[in-house]
Amino acid sequence: MAEFDLEILDLVAQLSASAREKAMMVVTAESCTGGLIAGAITSLAGSSAVFDRGIVSYSNEAKQELLAVPKDILATHGAVSHETACAMVHGLFTQSQAAIGVSVTGVAGPGGGSDEKPVGLVYVGHGLRDGAVDATRYLFDGDRPAIRRATIVAALTHIDRLLATI
Repeated sequence: MAEFDLEILDLVAQLSASAREKAMMVVTAESCTGGLIAGAITSLAGSSAVFDRGIVSYSNEAKQELLAVPKDILATHGAVSHETACAMVHGLFTQSQAAIGVSVTGVAGPGGGSDEKPVGLVYVGHGLRDGAVDATRYLFDGDRPAIRRATIVAALTHIDRLLATI
């Protein structure tokens, strides 16, 4: 996904304007999207005013080392879980002074799915530095590019919603 479509670019423009107006910075932690959310946000000129950093933590080891996701969460719930998505957001706040954090972890396919965690299962973690952190479960249809695109849209939408609450 070298280029981002109009829906994604519109979401980025909207959340960037809101973040700029509120002087808020965003930080991302990505697994199944491999940095595409950060790429979408930084595709807009002037993004340095609203985007602090993005961490790609694809492996469990990276989640532990870069985001301090507890080993017991990964062992008990797995990388693709509500608990891991929330822990990733909390980890972002230890690595950045940004006010808004979003994380994604999921099974983009085409392989890697199971009955319990099928291809298309994604958790989007979201929260404010001084507020609650939660994660939303999604089950997206389609091939790998479609699942990753849907994940980007979901994450950007959560950022925009968080900005609307501030």
